[in-house]
Amino acid sequence: MYRKTIWTILSMLLIVAFALTACTPTVAPTDEPIVATEPPMAAEDITIRWRTRPDNQAEIDVYQSASSTIDAKLDGITLVYEPGGSESSSYQDVLKTEIAAGTAPDVFWIPGTDVADFATRGLILNIYDMGKATAGFNVNDFYPGPMYHMTYNPANATSGAESGALWGLPRDVSTFVLYLNLDLIAEAGADDPRELAAAGNWTWESFLEVSQAVTALGSDIYGYGANAWWGPYGVWLNSAGGGFFNETRTACALDTPESLAGLEFQRSLYVEHKVAVPYGEDSEPPFMAGRVAMFQNGRWATPGVRANANFEWDVVELPQGPKGQGNWLFWGAYVINAKTEHPEEAWQLVQMLTDAEIQGTISALGTNIPSRVSQQALDAFLTFTPPANNQAFLNGIADANYPTAEGPVWAGSWPSFDAVMGPAITAVLTGATTVNDFAATICAEANKTFTQP
Repeated sequence: MYRKTIWTILSMLLIVAFALTACTPTVAPTDEPIVATEPPMAAEDITIRWRTRPDNQAEIDVYQSASSTIDAKLDGITLVYEPGGSESSSYQDVLKTEIAAGTAPDVFWIPGTDVADFATRGLILNIYDMGKATAGFNVNDFYPGPMYHMTYNPANATSGAESGALWGLPRDVSTFVLYLNLDLIAEAGADDPRELAAAGNWTWESFLEVSQAVTALGSDIYGYGANAWWGPYGVWLNSAGGGFFNETRTACALDTPESLAGLEFQRSLYVEHKVAVPYGEDSEPPFMAGRVAMFQNGRWATPGVRANANFEWDVVELPQGPKGQGNWLFWGAYVINAKTEHPEEAWQLVQMLTDAEIQGTISALGTNIPSRVSQQALDAFLTFTPPANNQAFLNGIADANYPTAEGPVWAGSWPSFDAVMGPAITAVLTGATTVNDFAATICAEANKTFTQP
């Protein structure tokens, strides 16, 4: 009986064991090592490179500060700011070479004059669709002069919010002023240009008188200085009622009587009266060294003067010629590299670089006037001192004849036009040729750069 009970129990245990074995899934043998599963790694930040063309180290510092501010607000994006170039066209030429090689930044600033050239060459993105899809974005938030060109569609010759084109956003606007060394002017016993302007007596003639008085202080002292590019010399043509182009910007107007009158007065500053830093020399270093009384430049030069001037200084609007100041409404735009691998992120950066907060911050640091149309922004601009006379910049914008808006040549090639005009005017201002000789040939050559019907 005892043995029977034992065998009965053992039999039941064997049955249970077989049953458990049958319920256990069979695992196929494998040679793969068993490793612990790790959580997925966080995606690396996308790097967006961007570039401007600063005038000096102080301006570089302004944009690096803006880049750091924006970078701190972006998730998943790391910004790298790259200062580059100078006032010459080499900055644009370098960009074109880099775009072709695939090494250009994702976002870069270009002058307003070059938008058409970059757009028609296919070097920058048409971001119209992204703009239309962005809540709250409105092209009318910016000055109409720059936005006419930023929304110009050469395919249908239309401009505006429904043109089908958006080539970028304006970074800034600016006008020319004369940066003043008040110590030199006082030493020469000359009239204060600010007082002359306030009294309505700041003219070509009184400008020349101040320049002559200061130049008489010494052989290395000059009344006036300006750098060798189209902006400074174009002022005098505009002020006389002339300019580079006809009204439709489809042909040369450099040989009109008005343009030639402006060029003749400017030539006299260099050749006859010798009151200006020799044409072609950089006028900023001697101004910073205290040897130039009136240095013609835009708002972008303010950070450098703030940082480096060791004399009392301020600014004044340009003198009045036959047709007013002849000032420019300068502007430049942030555009997106046509070959960028991150267009959406680049568009996000362009918007942030031109939003009201960043524009206000950059304006406060001295670099420019906001490109957004806002009386509040202009009122705030007056408080961003020094200089004390910030109204001079706004007087340039509000001049009765309105400043000539810097703009591209959609009916031709601005770089080619500039390549003809620049050397010819240099020859006049250095005394190598006369105004009459200039007039005899300039438009015959310059008109070759326009699209022929």
